[in-house]
Amino acid sequence: MRERDDMTFPFSEYQRRINELRVRMAERLLDAVIISDAENILYLTDYQTTGYSFFQALVVPLEGEPFMVTRKLEESNVIHRTWVEITRPFPDTGDAIQMLITSLVEFGLAGKTIGYERNSYYFNAYHQDVFRTSFMRSRLMDCFGIVEESRICKSQYEIDVMKKAAFATKAGMQAGLDAVQAGVTENEIGGAISQAMFAAGGEIPSVMPYVTSGPRTMIGHASWEGRTVQPGEHVFIEIAGSYRKYHTAMMRTAICGELSDSMYQAQEIMKKALSELRKELRPGLTVSDVDKMVRSILHENKVGARLITRSGYSIGIAFPPSWDEGYILSLNQGQSDILKPGMTFHIIPWLWGVDGDKTCGISDTFYITEDGCGSFFDDFDQDFVIKPDTGKGRANDKTVLPIENSKNTSSKTDLKQSKKSSQKHAK
Repeated sequence: MRERDDMTFPFSEYQRRINELRVRMAERLLDAVIISDAENILYLTDYQTTGYSFFQALVVPLEGEPFMVTRKLEESNVIHRTWVEITRPFPDTGDAIQMLITSLVEFGLAGKTIGYERNSYYFNAYHQDVFRTSFMRSRLMDCFGIVEESRICKSQYEIDVMKKAAFATKAGMQAGLDAVQAGVTENEIGGAISQAMFAAGGEIPSVMPYVTSGPRTMIGHASWEGRTVQPGEHVFIEIAGSYRKYHTAMMRTAICGELSDSMYQAQEIMKKALSELRKELRPGLTVSDVDKMVRSILHENKVGARLITRSGYSIGIAFPPSWDEGYILSLNQGQSDILKPGMTFHIIPWLWGVDGDKTCGISDTFYITEDGCGSFFDDFDQDFVIKPDTGKGRANDKTVLPIENSKNTSSKTDLKQSKKSSQKHAK
């Protein structure tokens, strides 16, 4: 391992992570592990790239120096970002799995017991089939989760980095809420969020912000599509700021007009859920305990809404296609996992189907302490943001035109038809 002082965390932090991994490897009788999950590679080495569609792996032997197998272009990320000294790159015309096998043989790991992450997004079924049929000299074992056992509880270094991500989250959310008003498009709100997040030091998140308005808030995981916000409608925003691929997330809601009784009730129920959890979360509770708390409070609502998903999930390092660590741990009924200091959760007591046609949300990202929990967003107001009804909207429809039409500025027929279509869908 090459000691350096320009990584996200001190060199000693990466040494600790590798040492903990090797302890678990010894417990599982593994001579080496092949780590292909992008989040786990970053956790262990500080390596990151957007080129993860190409195969890449960190091989950690129980004894001896770890090495990386990457596409030739990505070797520069190993050299400039990480402590890893040994690389075995393959060209674009080369065979990634053959390079992996050749490297395992070169470093004396043929015939050994080797773990690999069978459930990794980034080690696809085809590559796994080729690997297993071409490398039959070793005993191959599924070691999925062996790194995540350390990732689930964040160190103080990681909590501090997540606070930087939270700073970007808050900047983006404030800008998004400020941008909401009748007559603006979802795209304009999304643009304001993105500009503010990045200006505040945030980096590219694994998923861009979710911004929906009116009836589109009932569509799960939808985001801006050019729709114009209409008078009296609400806007649902969910964003996760990112710093060094660590994320913190937040939901908020804005209303262009008056706050109805049902939306007020929804707001107060969600705030109550977060307030109760802020007081009750502590080491020793089970995941199931937490989920039951959230659902018992939300069940009290009289506005026809439901929580149709898990009530929260672990959050931290993430690469696309998601910003969460829910595959490591999610807040669901029936799970006996115990809360421990350093765990971080995005708690989402959001309500789907208020009055049958509206979804709204207020959420927070909590971290478990030695005797309770803290919030990354204690200083950010939870109440729905109420914007004056300006009367703008359909008469000033700013729906973004399809690219092919927007280029043809002389086509008045296309422009009129596009406006009619957007008005139809807005009703």
